[in-house]
Amino acid sequence: MKLSRLLATVLVATALPTSIGMLHAAEPAGVFDQVQAAKNRIDFVFTQMGVPVNGRFGKAKVDLVFDAATPTKSTVKLDLDLGSIDAGSSDANQEVVGKPWFDLKNFPSATFVSSAVKPLGGNRYEMTGKLSIKGKTRDVTTPITVTQKGNTAVFDGGFTLKRLEFAIGDGSWSDTSVVADEVKVSFHVEADRRAAGK
Repeated sequence: MKLSRLLATVLVATALPTSIGMLHAAEPAGVFDQVQAAKNRIDFVFTQMGVPVNGRFGKAKVDLVFDAATPTKSTVKLDLDLGSIDAGSSDANQEVVGKPWFDLKNFPSATFVSSAVKPLGGNRYEMTGKLSIKGKTRDVTTPITVTQKGNTAVFDGGFTLKRLEFAIGDGSWSDTSVVADEVKVSFHVEADRRAAGK
């Protein structure tokens, strides 16, 4: 019995560092701030007359600093070109840039600035910040998953936006039986690890 216990102890002691190393290897290491702009995606889904419609924005500038060792120090700033919207059809694209919707002439962009990043365990985080659209600013909280692919960290998340809080769809368009108030927004950002010494 003593010999078997000794062997078991040796096996556990030998395997434990390997297991710990595997756990650490699964998590991003270092600071990721080299955003790959061509791989950014900002997508959304809204419901019109009970039918889901998919859309996306083609241009978004993302300044991101993700500190894997101290995630609470991480920051995100987003500048979204509202004119790059694809709302599902050419007619919709022409409509949504007008004054009742985004009022692109006066508000060409939307912004998001993070205020806190909270680790939730594993590769899950919660980000809080200020979203500004059409001159109105609201607090937004979104879950994020971070996946490492070599020297790249991939950030995926999403939240539900209530368009009427930002005066998106004024006048007759405020009828939520035509276009629902809730819009589901999702994002995908990729950033490479900061080079050593920077």
